[in-house]
Amino acid sequence: MVFRFVSPLKFGGGFDCRRAHGWYNPGVSWSDFDNAGPSVALLRRSLHRDRLGHAYLFSGDASDVLESIAMELAATVNCLTPPETTPSGSPATACGTCSSCRRIREGLHPDVHWLRAESKMQIMRVEQVRELINAVQLKPSEARFKVGVLVGADRLNPNAANAFLKTLEEPPSRSLLILLSTEPDRLLETILSRCLRLAFPTRRGLSPSQLDWLRSFVPRFRESAASILSRYQLLDGLLKQLASLRAAAESEVKARSPAQHHRDADANLQDQWEEEAKAATEAEYRRRRQQTLQALQWWLRDVWITTQAQPAELLTIPELSEETRQVAGRLSPAQALANLDLLERTQSLLHTNVQEALALEVAMLRLDL
Repeated sequence: MVFRFVSPLKFGGGFDCRRAHGWYNPGVSWSDFDNAGPSVALLRRSLHRDRLGHAYLFSGDASDVLESIAMELAATVNCLTPPETTPSGSPATACGTCSSCRRIREGLHPDVHWLRAESKMQIMRVEQVRELINAVQLKPSEARFKVGVLVGADRLNPNAANAFLKTLEEPPSRSLLILLSTEPDRLLETILSRCLRLAFPTRRGLSPSQLDWLRSFVPRFRESAASILSRYQLLDGLLKQLASLRAAAESEVKARSPAQHHRDADANLQDQWEEEAKAATEAEYRRRRQQTLQALQWWLRDVWITTQAQPAELLTIPELSEETRQVAGRLSPAQALANLDLLERTQSLLHTNVQEALALEVAMLRLDL
């Protein structure tokens, strides 16, 4: 298939994080991101002082939050009627209602480009990066800034990363490059050194649905003994959750597909949409799987903290403090830390060709309970 960079809101380019999470609002402002940490304040100060960088790396545990912040920044620098301006007259906030803001948030602005992994392996290939570079090198057709956003920049393969280095070193004038990553340590050091790094942690990294799932899943750890049966019961609960995530991702991607609205389209175009649907479904499922495993990792961190008799105020998921205390009572700090390391290694393995069920089975069997 042809690797293309596409809008985040057009089919094949991912999902609309604002609409999907109920955040879309024409009047959204930077204050809506205040809970994403001090980096928001730093970014806003840079805007007000006309000291915005050319290349940023936004990292955090929630990719949808990172995408929303990148979208807000793109809208701000290109707003036509900004509520606040800098001393030089540049936009400091976005109005959310002008034609530029609306088109950026709808994924229709010709000068704002989003790059996502579209291959089955969820890797950004050099062909995609070169297309983005060519687009950013052109003068803006109407905006103040050309903006390129790389969603999941840690998925750049080595050739793609090296092709992108020169643009990072010598970015075109009136351009803004934003790399987004939930795993910045996977990026090449040469990429990291050329970006201004801003971290945007979210509260626990958990959504309400993830917290609900943990509330149903974690008690199985509290009740589990070290039997093989108990381990496979844990594995079964985790696989059922992941199966539901995949089904939801597939349903949402299918509903966005142009094929649902243009059934009389050319057969070749229908085939292209089908291929894009498969790639978009896999990308969205992997994102949700990663967030689910990260939620479990947050809880295992609480267990480790509890084994060291640290204050309860340090727990990130106080709603599960009783289960945390009971499991921690059976483990040493070294065992609890080994569980954290095991889950981290498992998540790294899932970025490779390893069979998902096998990797998770090994992890459940090796956990110290």
